[in-house]
Amino acid sequence: MECVDFCTKNIAVVFNEGVKNPYPVLQKLEHSLIEKGAKPEILEIKEMKFGFDFVFAVGGDGTILHVSKFYAMSKTPVLGVNLGRLGYLSQVNADNIQLAVDKVFNNAFNIEKRLMIKSGEKYALNDFVIKGACATRSSRFVLSINDKFVCDYIADGLIVSTPTGSTAYGLSAGGPVIYPMLDALVIVPICPHTLTARPLVVPSNEIIKITTAEGESNEFNLITDGADSCDVSNEVVIQKAENKAYLALLQDDAFYSVLRDKLHWGVSPRSL
Repeated sequence: MECVDFCTKNIAVVFNEGVKNPYPVLQKLEHSLIEKGAKPEILEIKEMKFGFDFVFAVGGDGTILHVSKFYAMSKTPVLGVNLGRLGYLSQVNADNIQLAVDKVFNNAFNIEKRLMIKSGEKYALNDFVIKGACATRSSRFVLSINDKFVCDYIADGLIVSTPTGSTAYGLSAGGPVIYPMLDALVIVPICPHTLTARPLVVPSNEIIKITTAEGESNEFNLITDGADSCDVSNEVVIQKAENKAYLALLQDDAFYSVLRDKLHWGVSPRSL
């Protein structure tokens, strides 16, 4: 990786003011950066702007998703500092901020370019969730890929996930864990009313179309990265986004260590 002189570059610290008491961590991070000769700009998430060479995102996984998607347009690396619960997308917390800053200034980090997907004007780093207009019953979802009919689901909804999102809602719904750098998407039915429906992994350059079945309600509810929800027409088209999110990681085995440490991969339930 090309060496970067962060002392002469612009660094932003973006935080979510909705997270409980972020200020002690912000002060600690700002102090560590100033000691390195940097002049960080502290921004609330609603104040985000371009023009930085490196960004620290302080908050939970939702904050890191939001910040990473924003800075994907400028290809700016984002390092998550976890103040939430799981912190799946971050390797930094209040206890190891100084170590993280040292690694950043020593260029001892990797950048992973994570696949994103889009549907119209919406962009997701984790997933899109499509549900029927009536939340109290199952709906029929007609799935086509590259304009070829695939199947007709009766389910509570469908998840279309990136590899990054495969360890989120899709995992809870029975989907596979996908290595984050694979060029693939996964389609996972939510509570399908059949014994034969299974998750489907497809190449990332496929165009996924989900429509309502004849006689069904003519609206879907589209949820983006578990946060933004809106009603859409009876057709949802999902495809790979033009940009990728640039996630800064401090260790080479980040994916596998997170599976072990945060999702308890391979750990006996008796030891939890």
